[in-house]
Amino acid sequence: MAKVTVFHEYCKSCGLCIAICPNKVLEIGDKANQKGYYTVRTNDESKCTGCSLCGIMCPDLALEISK
Repeated sequence: MAKVTVFHEYCKSCGLCIAICPNKVLEIGDKANQKGYYTVRTNDESKCTGCSLCGIMCPDLALEISK
């Protein structure tokens, strides 16, 4: 099973990872980081296949995918 780790302080809520995820695993959360951005979170990690498209797309390296 794959695991998505979000580094909340790097996330700026651009939404690129959400748009590229084929299984819609990610969403914008309701918790803001120190910069005031509402960061990405997983909504159903069990649907994650570990394709790493979200991590590749992220311009701020805020996501880490592990299996």
